[in-house]
Amino acid sequence: MKPVQRIQANLLAKAERRALTWICARLPARVTPDGLTALGLAGAALIFAGYALSSVDPAWLWAVIAGLVVHWFGDSLDGSLARFRRIERPEFGYFIDHSTDGLANLLILAGLGLSPFVRLDIALFALAGYLLLSIHAFLAARVTGELRLSYLAAGPTELRLVLVAITLSMFAFGALPVSASGVTAFDLIVGGVGIVMVILFVVQTLATARQLTLR
Repeated sequence: MKPVQRIQANLLAKAERRALTWICARLPARVTPDGLTALGLAGAALIFAGYALSSVDPAWLWAVIAGLVVHWFGDSLDGSLARFRRIERPEFGYFIDHSTDGLANLLILAGLGLSPFVRLDIALFALAGYLLLSIHAFLAARVTGELRLSYLAAGPTELRLVLVAITLSMFAFGALPVSASGVTAFDLIVGGVGIVMVILFVVQTLATARQLTLR
């Protein structure tokens, strides 16, 4: 597998990298990258359950917040710990990390769509936008050797913080309907994010295609 250069220019990248390095230096030996990957997926499952069960009791949204913290910890630290300990497995790590990311994103957005705050079709549209950007990133990594992990100065950590803010707003204000048809403010936010990601996919695809024609 050819070495891939990771491009990460999100707002919190530098501060997050310092925090992750600090944590990696203090994790006990029994904590492994594979265990952290599993922990991140468990966090996504907790997010799914919290959103889905918020239709029964909005207090379940606190489980979503906890799940986002767990997901950040596991998903951000698995590769960081492998690199810190110099035990990387490039092919296995690349495959497993991005495979579990896809499943985690499905759990998160499907759970959001099963909540009383966002319609399922809108949540799945946002998932489609996210997966399109992921497809672009993986294809670009193959043909250019660069794996872009952020767009418009936002990466997975910033998106988690947006979800934290949205979830706290759900708990504080309820569904916030904006039309008689039942469309909520959260439908507009999540749908808007999905539209932005689809546009980014088209723009980045055209830019990469142009870059390749000039080689």
